[in-house]
Order: sequence, then C-alpha cells, then structure tokens
Amino acid sequence: MTVTAKHVANVSPVRNLPAATAAAAAFLEALGVDLSVESLQETPARMARAYADLLTAREFKLTTFDNDEGYDELVMARNIPIRSVCEHHLLPFTGVAHVGYLPASRILGLSKLARVVEMFAHGTQVQERLTKQIADWLTKELQPNGVGVVIEAEHLCMTLRGVQAVGANTITSTMLGVLRDDARSRSEFLAAAGLGRR
Repeated sequence: MTVTAKHVANVSPVRNLPAATAAAAAFLEALGVDLSVESLQETPARMARAYADLLTAREFKLTTFDNDEGYDELVMARNIPIRSVCEHHLLPFTGVAHVGYLPASRILGLSKLARVVEMFAHGTQVQERLTKQIADWLTKELQPNGVGVVIEAEHLCMTLRGVQAVGANTITSTMLGVLRDDARSRSEFLAAAGLGRR
C-alpha cells in the first residue's frame, strides 16, 4: 500500500496585530464606543485576535492511500462544522458541510475532509465560492469518480441586520463527475446528506 502525505498550507497573510488593534480601537471609537470603560479597554486587542483567528487556516498533511480493495461506493462526512466570514459585511456565517466522493485509485484519510473544509472556510468568503472551492480541490487532489459538497449555513449579515431573517439557512451545492452526470448517484448523495427527506 502506498501512503502519500502532502503538506497543505494556504498562503498565510502577513498579520500585524498591533496595527489591527489600533484600527479596531479607531473603528469602535468612530462608532461612539467609549473605550475608557474598564470592561472595554482590551476589546480592540480581543477583536483583532478574534478576526486573525477567523481569517487564518491551519496547515495540515493531506494523507491519501491506495484504494487496494477497489472500493467504489460513496464516502461521506456529514455535519462538518463551518465558520467563515462574509466578505461583504465581515460578519460570521456558521453551519455544516456534507462532503462526499466516489473513490477511484486513491482514498482520503477521513479527518482530511474536515481539514479541507476548514482550509477554505477561513478567510473572507461567500458560501457559493466556498462550496465550489472544496469540490474543485478534492477533484484535483484525489481524481475521484465524483465529488459532492453541500453547505447549510446561517449568515449573521442576514439575520442580525437588513432583512433580519432569523433562523433562515442558505443551502449551496456543487456536484462533479458521476455525482453531477448520473441522477441516481446524485440522489444517493443528497439522501445521505439528509436533503432527500425535506
């Protein structure tokens, strides 16, 4: 059995936390927040660290294995937690991803599906792009017979402001290969993701 481990890292942005803290303080003061109050004095630094965490993905090793047994049925990880930041309002959106693939010659270490989701979720995003990036990346790295990604998320920019549609979820999907071209395979994937019962 051939085991392949590939180091994966997005290009990390240059982070300047002191500058981000100063900018956060100026931003809050411009909105009338009194930072002289004791409980708010560390808020700009906390805000800078929180956004730095939300915008930076962790590095990981992508581990794949020979598909020695010729397994050709759906492999899926459901309810992978997602947290990202809407690039239009810089407010978080959170939810879950359901990611599956039909193996060809390689199979993936299962925890790596969650790592791939996390890698693309960190940073400023829109849900549609995020869904496609995950599917495209898995297709490129694994060359499977098919890939499916469904994301269900609640966007704070839609629930806390504007329309204030509390409880509304946005669902996006990308199907590639057999999962796009074959209706039965696509239905199997959607049912496994829990979308066929709605």
